[in-house]
Amino acid sequence: MKLLIVESPAKAGTIAKYLKHDYTVKSSVGHIRDLPKSNKNAIDIEAGFAPHYEIPAGKKKVVADLTQAAGRADEVLLATDPDREGEAIAWHLKEVLGLKKPKRIVFHEITEGAVTEAMKHPRLIDEHLRQAQEARRVLDRLFGYDLSGLIWKKLRYGLSAGRVQSPALRLLVEREKEIRAFRPVPFWVISAKLATKKNEEIIFTCQQEPASEAEAAKITAAAKAGDWSITAVKESEVNRRARAPFTTSTLQQAASSRLGLSPSNTMRLAQKLYEAGHITYMRTDSVNLSEQSLSQAEKIIVAKYGATYHRRQQYARQTKNAQEAHEAIRPSNLGNDRAGRGEAEKKLYQLIWQRTVASQMAPAKTMKTRLTAGQPDLPPFHAHGSRILFDGWLRADPRARGEDVELPKVAVDDPLTLLDIVSDGRETQPPNRYSEAGLVRELEKRGIGRPSTYAPTIKTIIDRGYVEKNGRTLFPTDTGEVVSDFLVEHFPTYISDSFTAKMEDELDEIARGEDTYLKTLTDFYGPFRKAIAAKKDLPKISTLGDAPAENKCPVCGGPMVIKLAKNGKFYSCAKFPDCDGALTIEGKVLAAPQATGEKCPDCRAGQLIEREGKFGKFIACDRYPKCKFIKNDTEAGDNPGNTGVPCPICHQGTMVEKRGRFGVFYGCSHYPNCKHIIKTKPTGDICHYPRETGPCPQLLMAGTKTIPVRCSDKTCPNHRPDKLAKENKKSEEKLGTN
Repeated sequence: MKLLIVESPAKAGTIAKYLKHDYTVKSSVGHIRDLPKSNKNAIDIEAGFAPHYEIPAGKKKVVADLTQAAGRADEVLLATDPDREGEAIAWHLKEVLGLKKPKRIVFHEITEGAVTEAMKHPRLIDEHLRQAQEARRVLDRLFGYDLSGLIWKKLRYGLSAGRVQSPALRLLVEREKEIRAFRPVPFWVISAKLATKKNEEIIFTCQQEPASEAEAAKITAAAKAGDWSITAVKESEVNRRARAPFTTSTLQQAASSRLGLSPSNTMRLAQKLYEAGHITYMRTDSVNLSEQSLSQAEKIIVAKYGATYHRRQQYARQTKNAQEAHEAIRPSNLGNDRAGRGEAEKKLYQLIWQRTVASQMAPAKTMKTRLTAGQPDLPPFHAHGSRILFDGWLRADPRARGEDVELPKVAVDDPLTLLDIVSDGRETQPPNRYSEAGLVRELEKRGIGRPSTYAPTIKTIIDRGYVEKNGRTLFPTDTGEVVSDFLVEHFPTYISDSFTAKMEDELDEIARGEDTYLKTLTDFYGPFRKAIAAKKDLPKISTLGDAPAENKCPVCGGPMVIKLAKNGKFYSCAKFPDCDGALTIEGKVLAAPQATGEKCPDCRAGQLIEREGKFGKFIACDRYPKCKFIKNDTEAGDNPGNTGVPCPICHQGTMVEKRGRFGVFYGCSHYPNCKHIIKTKPTGDICHYPRETGPCPQLLMAGTKTIPVRCSDKTCPNHRPDKLAKENKKSEEKLGTN
């Protein structure tokens, strides 16, 4: 038996169809090892930054299955993704499964031809690529844990910093401060509606923008008094070249602006398209296309649009550095202009198809026109227009065309009649806040991060509560600003563009074999550790300054100060803890935690108090974060949301109704000791569906109108009884046919 291991089950399913019965194809379901969550034993610095990896509890079953399969196999091939992270996963598989010199194969599209060709050219694991990825992981852990630990002590527990997330946050905060500091300048826009001798109307705008209403009124009065004529006509033919095929960052930007997708959603959908064999690998900063795809594009363009539309071309790389030299993101088969399972996948695929085909088409030719009108004593007025002479690549990507504004044919000295003139008072506008697409563009321009890091970086700063998203616009929160200001003041070097880009360059050098893992980490960590140690004596920042004088303490009437809580800034009495009066920034009175009169059963030193959390009231120890005890409602009488159904995992708690960011769910009352949750209300019955390991022990839960009850375990066939029924019906029909 021959075994081929990939990363995802979907990818395994696609490849298995191509290899028929020659290979058993299994999935590692991503990483099988990682650094432990606790930093205590994660990295042995004295031993040359040696990482100590652990197999997560959720992956032990996967590892056991792969170990058993590898033990039976005559040959093992590792076909993880074609990037540094994929190389690292292949190495982890080699180490954990005890493989000796396993063969590594790489392909950038999951098609039968690409997989078959890759099988002919196996190689060993690339240690340079693997070490570059390991260096990134260790570097990010050292940076994040050391700096986050200091922020916990000096600002507030639970805050964090990151090598890429902190510079990204800094960009957003800097832009927000620019907007606040901006002072608008008034100006006036004067527009004149003029008619030609053929009564064709044209809107002209004054080139000069008056800075005062009086100046605008003077120009308007003069315009009404004199005779108008055409003073200049300028026409120029402009070629609009097609854009390069998509890289990771340009795909994220285009999907955001055209489809309204976040970078993380774009990558999730692209991953599905890749695993189904529809597109090439979606983490790349290359704009190259293979010879095969160039030839395929030529045939399609000539057949669909005509030979005049085709222009074979390769594009120059847009970024300073590239992780690996492979192709741009393109359809695996350009002959298929529609692919994907859901509506979002189909739209993203069509965007990729249009961009790829358009990149191999002739430039669009546009006639740009500028007409100038005026009077001898007036500043010039201009009208701008354009019309398409040859649509070229816009034929494949019509949304990029824009609006045609065709102006009438006129000549110099042609008379014009003034129909109306309007003076519109306006103000200069501050710079726009970043959208997700704009932030990705800026990160790439400054060399911060790499294609694979953009989406998780933005997701992290949003999930951390440092940034909020309103529509497509990103706003830094109070917490985000405080963290960023602290880092800018005390660690400007380590969150600067130059440092972050330099570290990326050094990781690239490891990948190319031009530098070593040990030297890179040693050069970084020595100065960094000293910089952290130098700030350990900083006083804890207990307040962010005085509150406005009009905000008095609602309890004692005294002055208040600004403090930072988990959900942002608030006003606290300056006499705290002697007085616990507090206000929101909007002036609403905040209720103080109420004592229950009970001692904490965990630490025995604290008192239990009732707090207000984002999901409602709860009872916890007042010594948090030193003691993290949270009281649970273990009896049905204590909580009306308690179903009384025993938890099938810990057998100690019961399933309780809870509310999270995505709505109602049911979780074990013994949380945090037991974290078992299910989507909908449990029926109280156990599934008992026959499985290889025995009857399913999980709870049945409420389903839908068409499926009233189903298993709460996603891996159980009874989780989707409708799908199970269809499969059973097909099996019965097949047996009947035989």
